[in-house]
Amino acid sequence: MAPGEKIKAKIKKNLPVRGPQAPTIKELMRWYCLNTNTHGCRRIVVSRGRLRRLLWILFTLTAVALIFWQCALLVASFYTVSVSIKVHFQKLDFPAVTICNINPYKYSVVRDLLADLEQETRVALKTLYGFPENTSRRRREAESWNSDGPKFLRLVPLMAFSQDETGEVRDFLTGRKRKFSGRIVHKASDAMHVHGSKEVVGFRLCSNDTSHCALYNFSSGINAIQEWYKLHYMNIMAQVPLEKKINMSYSAEELLVTCLFDGVSCDARNFTLFHHPMYGNCYTFNNRENETILSTSMGGSEYGLQVILNLNEEEYNPFLVSSSGAKVIVHRQDEYPFIEDVGTEIEPAMATSIGMHLTESFKLSEPYSQCTEDGSDVPISNIYNASYSLQICLHSCFQTKMVEKCGCAQYSQPLPPAANYCNYQQHPNWMYCYYELHQAFVREELGCQAVCREACSFKEWTLTTSLAQWPSVVSEKWLLPVLTWDQGQQIKKKLNKTDLAKLLIFYKDLNQRSIMESPANSIEMLLSNFGGQLGLWMSCSVVCVIEIIEVFFIDSFSIIARHQWQKAKEWWARRHAPPGPQGQDNPGLDIDDDLPTFTSALRLPPAPGTQVPGTPPPRYNTLRLERAFSDQLSDTQIPAE
Repeated sequence: MAPGEKIKAKIKKNLPVRGPQAPTIKELMRWYCLNTNTHGCRRIVVSRGRLRRLLWILFTLTAVALIFWQCALLVASFYTVSVSIKVHFQKLDFPAVTICNINPYKYSVVRDLLADLEQETRVALKTLYGFPENTSRRRREAESWNSDGPKFLRLVPLMAFSQDETGEVRDFLTGRKRKFSGRIVHKASDAMHVHGSKEVVGFRLCSNDTSHCALYNFSSGINAIQEWYKLHYMNIMAQVPLEKKINMSYSAEELLVTCLFDGVSCDARNFTLFHHPMYGNCYTFNNRENETILSTSMGGSEYGLQVILNLNEEEYNPFLVSSSGAKVIVHRQDEYPFIEDVGTEIEPAMATSIGMHLTESFKLSEPYSQCTEDGSDVPISNIYNASYSLQICLHSCFQTKMVEKCGCAQYSQPLPPAANYCNYQQHPNWMYCYYELHQAFVREELGCQAVCREACSFKEWTLTTSLAQWPSVVSEKWLLPVLTWDQGQQIKKKLNKTDLAKLLIFYKDLNQRSIMESPANSIEMLLSNFGGQLGLWMSCSVVCVIEIIEVFFIDSFSIIARHQWQKAKEWWARRHAPPGPQGQDNPGLDIDDDLPTFTSALRLPPAPGTQVPGTPPPRYNTLRLERAFSDQLSDTQIPAE
């Protein structure tokens, strides 16, 4: 290196450096605080006194913390929605209305299929409540059973046990007590006394190998026997072909006596058959299978649906249903009618008026909520021939889990693909599997509640129900004979007051309420809020933020990298340097190749016993540095005034 270039490098090295080329992070931070437009940072450097400097450091850090806190709140509240409610007055489409008799099948038709089950049910009731019965009668009933004995009580034994005596149960079939070491599942919180004692009634279910058993008890013997009867009833009816079950239930002409919609007469041809496993033949008015969807342009009971139903109470199954009447549900045309979940009961000998208010909801999907548009992104296959809903997803999930765990499907719901309903012959332990799976579903252990999501858009009808006695004492004298004459072709008996029920479904008004969600924030609003927080707490702008990123991240890391690189070079040079002469190190032998500067020369100690020479006269020709410093250093130039 030429002597001039070496002097230039030495001078440049000793000059105070500022900005991104600062040798240390401390010098970089000092330069930033003196040159930034952010308030507070400059006061940290120029303030006199340690207390004042500490206060400004505290104020600045507090302002920075508040900025981060407020910005975090803004980001967290970005995916919020604002709800707007709009009310429209317009002509409304009439919903689909599904009507079912509470009794699914005519008792006179299914009595032969259920004869053995009903006989064992009567014996269990007499045993439970101690009805008086002589020995000869009991012997005759026992002899009337088949050679295998009471199969239903043997398959699912009815038992009673005392709450005071744990581990012992009494079998209804034998009347003897025996040990029970299985799990006891309480289906109700309070126990009801039987025979004045603290006995609780239930039934036992076991797995195939009888290694796992559970005793399901109920608060009342009535509830236990009805549930026990229902299990066997589903098993029997699951083996009956669908066409035969449709013929055993009520036809549209038998159920519907009169029909009127919007002041125009209607009949059974306006209703579509819908067979429900637990409710038999149901009929849907204004279904999607019709060519056009009916609508109404006026509110009030006279412009809705009016029907008179023939319930035919004499054909009710005494053990399956304990009440009389019908069930009705209002739903969309493409929606499956879950009559057992949300149906409204209609009382006999009463006029039930149901006023409707339509509400249509629209929710935002991800990332604002977890709703789904059509269920295509939900990992549960829809086994219903209907549009997606939360109920459909939950029922489909349970049916799918039932097929996986038990090998068959629950009778009260539609069949999944390539599956059949549960029955004793093919699935002996389906009852135990069903109850265990149902308990896991209630405890949310199957994962259905976590997977299924609500639909983003749906319609909901708010129902207001009112009752009135019908027919009145005065009008029944002529009304019942007229209705009997109208139904003379379908029935062969005189109609009673308890056989009939009147139903009126109508819009109370034509005000449709729409609930819509919209994003409460936007990107533009979020950036504006960020700018407001920065300006409020530190008088900072976007350019200041860019400076902070450059200084605290890019320049700081650059300084650290330079220092590490310099250390690596020095280590590499020491490792590959040739070995020096043997002997003791003498600091006086270290020779500096660089020329000393004036400042470093002043720091050298004077040599002992030497006399400092006087100042020689100047040689003016040596002060000309044009050739050695032909180019002025960029960071040593004096700005023009």
